[in-house]
Amino acid sequence: MLKIAFIAHDRKKDEMVNFVTAYEHVFEGHQLYSTGTTGQRIMEATKLIIHRYMSGPLGGDQQIGSMVATDELDLIIFLRDPLMAQPHEPDITALLRLCDVYGIPVATNIATAEILVKAIDRGDFGWRELVHKYKPGVDE
Repeated sequence: MLKIAFIAHDRKKDEMVNFVTAYEHVFEGHQLYSTGTTGQRIMEATKLIIHRYMSGPLGGDQQIGSMVATDELDLIIFLRDPLMAQPHEPDITALLRLCDVYGIPVATNIATAEILVKAIDRGDFGWRELVHKYKPGVDE
């Protein structure tokens, strides 16, 4: 079971809902997390249960970032709107940096999200065990 987070900027929420609806069968059985409105919209459109954090600008990005920093997430699908300035851009940058530091795959567009979801469906996320094996401080 994977722990997956969904985040979508306002102009990307419809795209996220459509995407998750199309792959609902893949996401069933996994632990799902999201920022506030995105999670609510997904739950209204699907039968998925999602643990919702605060809205991104109100700290939701940071809450998901804390999950990354404590190794409680396996994947983030974060549909960003690159054409709209975001008031919480420093939080977004920090979240993406944490994903790089801790080796958490993050899709920031629908094309990458599709590739990662197909990998989940095939069972290709076993590599996460290798990441844990070679973490600093882990005995060999």
